[in-house]
Amino acid sequence: MNRVPRLLLALLLSMAAATVQPATRLMAFPAEGPAGAGEPDQQARLKTAAAKAPNPSSKDYDFQTEEQLLDLANQSRQQAGAPPLTIDSGLSQAARIHAQAMREARQLSHQFDGEPSLPARLAATTQLQLEQEGENVALDFDAEHGHEHLMLSAPHRRNLLNPAYNVVGLGVVRSGDRLYIVQDFGSALPKYSPAEVKQYVAAAVNEARRQARQPNLRRREWLGADDAACSMAQVDKLGTTSALKLAESFNVLTYTSLHPQTLPARAARVVAGRSLRSFSIGACYGRTETYPTGVYWVVLSLD
Repeated sequence: MNRVPRLLLALLLSMAAATVQPATRLMAFPAEGPAGAGEPDQQARLKTAAAKAPNPSSKDYDFQTEEQLLDLANQSRQQAGAPPLTIDSGLSQAARIHAQAMREARQLSHQFDGEPSLPARLAATTQLQLEQEGENVALDFDAEHGHEHLMLSAPHRRNLLNPAYNVVGLGVVRSGDRLYIVQDFGSALPKYSPAEVKQYVAAAVNEARRQARQPNLRRREWLGADDAACSMAQVDKLGTTSALKLAESFNVLTYTSLHPQTLPARAARVVAGRSLRSFSIGACYGRTETYPTGVYWVVLSLD
């Protein structure tokens, strides 16, 4: 008699990047929507968000099933009009470590006791800057039925077909005739240097002025601007001594950003002020507990 494989269990997790709440008297705004490593001399020295877990032996993993799951996912995405997923080795490392943990625990979970959260797990194994993360975990018998059953579940299907996701990591661990499956999805953003971030912010300032029918501001250089931005990243908050000191002489906006091309809405209104004549920008990329996969920290001074 033919055995009909069944989906034993499946769980999913989907989340957007975390935001930090302003904790300063400055005009400070959290990210509205984290990309790229900063230049070495401008990179904030930060504590790691999560310690890297040991990498289990490759013999524990079913690489062929992982490849099949990727092909099946991209076939379904093509049919749905969603762009294909690109495999990322770092995300796959995180997925495999978690699949191994599920096999050892003999249960499905997105986070076991003592295990970092999904964003922290991904940050420990990849250099990608992710705006969104999501995870499907399942227990099934083979790739075809695993994908079929996940697609029959509306929440898991949403993760698989989410057009915002462009990268994925896959981990499959066999236990007898069953497979522990982990799919870690992400929306990876482009990487910018601090100089590029400042160029984008300057362009956004000029655009805000144009829309307000105000003349462009003169851009000036302030040598301590990047240090002020990195000081925020180092302590994972917007209000720091450097920023407060700067605010004694200028109007200061401090914020975190995933998309430096766009100013926070409230910042755009301040930038459009009629009495302003010039501005300077400080930028720093940093990974913190609040932003495990990174974000840009920006200081914008206006006078």
